[in-house]
Amino acid sequence: MPRTSGFVGWCTVDVDDFAYELPSERIAQQPLSRRDDARLLVDRGPAAPPQHRHVRDLPNLLEPGDLLVANRTRVLPARLHLRKSSGGAIEVLLLERRPDGSWDALVRGSRRVAAGTRLTPASGTDLQVEVVDGPGGDRRVVRLHAPADEVTALSVHGEMPLPPYIAAPLTDPERYQTVFADAPESAAAPTAGLHLTADVLDRCRERGVAIAFVDLAVGLDTFRPMSADKVEDHVMHGERYRVPQATWSQCRRAERVVAVGTTVVRALETAAATGDLQGRTELFVHGQFDFRVVDRLVTNFHLPRSSLLVMIDAFVGPRWRELYDCALQGDYRFLSFGDAMLLTRRDHWLPS
Repeated sequence: MPRTSGFVGWCTVDVDDFAYELPSERIAQQPLSRRDDARLLVDRGPAAPPQHRHVRDLPNLLEPGDLLVANRTRVLPARLHLRKSSGGAIEVLLLERRPDGSWDALVRGSRRVAAGTRLTPASGTDLQVEVVDGPGGDRRVVRLHAPADEVTALSVHGEMPLPPYIAAPLTDPERYQTVFADAPESAAAPTAGLHLTADVLDRCRERGVAIAFVDLAVGLDTFRPMSADKVEDHVMHGERYRVPQATWSQCRRAERVVAVGTTVVRALETAAATGDLQGRTELFVHGQFDFRVVDRLVTNFHLPRSSLLVMIDAFVGPRWRELYDCALQGDYRFLSFGDAMLLTRRDHWLPS
C-alpha cells in the first residue's frame, strides 16, 4: 500500500508558534491594476538576504526544465441574498457540491431556517434554494432548483464570495479569478495564481519552463485560523482534487516542480502519497513533512495561526518568520489580493 502520511518526524507544536502581528492596513483590499505588478519576495536561503522582485520577473527566476503548475479552478458566485416567503432575509453561501447534486452551505439569518424551506432571490423566481438538512448551526445542506443550469442561475443572482477580511467591494469580479480559470467549482480563489498573466506564462514557455494545471476546489476553511491549541490536533478540511495524467507525467520528468499556491501542493503531494490522481484530500502539511513532488512554491502571505502558514513552515522551516518580518518591514501587501513569495524547499536551497 502507498504511504499516505507523508511525514518523517513528529513533535508537539503550539498553534501560537504561528502567530504574528498583522496590522489591518497591511491587508490588501483591492487587486493592483496590473496583476503581475505584485511584488515577489524571493527567498535565497539562510546564507543570503531575500531579493525584492515582481511577479513579472518570474520567468527569469525559473530555469529551463522547470514545470510551473497552477490550479485552474474557477470561483463560483456562490454568495446568495435570498428571502423566505414571509420576507425574512437569508444569506446562503454555497461551499461544495455533494455527490447527489445538493450543496454543503452556510445558511444565515435572524432565525434558524427549517428544513423544507424554499428561498428565492428578491429579483426573480428563476432560482429556488431548498434547505434540506445539515449537521447543525449555520452548516446546512441545500438543493438548487433552476429552470436553466445552476451555473447560469448563480451568474445572475450570486455574488463573489470574498474572504471576510476584504471589506471593500470588488468592482470587477474577474479580478478574483485567475486568467486561466476553467470549471466553476470553488468557494474561494487559488490566490497565488491571481498574479499570473498570459504574458508571464508565455515568457516562461519561451525560457523553457513548461506549464501544467491541476484542479482543486478551494473551500473557505482553507483560510480560517486553526482552533486547536496544538498543531497536531487540528482537523484538516477536505477538498476535491484532480491531477490530469499529462500533468503527473510532466511532474515526473521535470527538473523542478514549481507549485503556484498551497492548493497545488495539496493536490500534487496527495497524488504522490496515495497514488490516486483524483479524489478528496484531507492532507495536512506540517512539521517534518516528506515532500515528494514540489521543489519551489509561489505563494501569498497568509493569516496568522492558519494551516497555510503551517505548510510554509514545513516547506522552508522557521525561516518563514524572517521572511514575513522582511515583508512587513518592506511594506508588502498581505493575504488574498496581496503580494507573493517565491520559496525553495529547505532541503535543496539554490546557491546564491
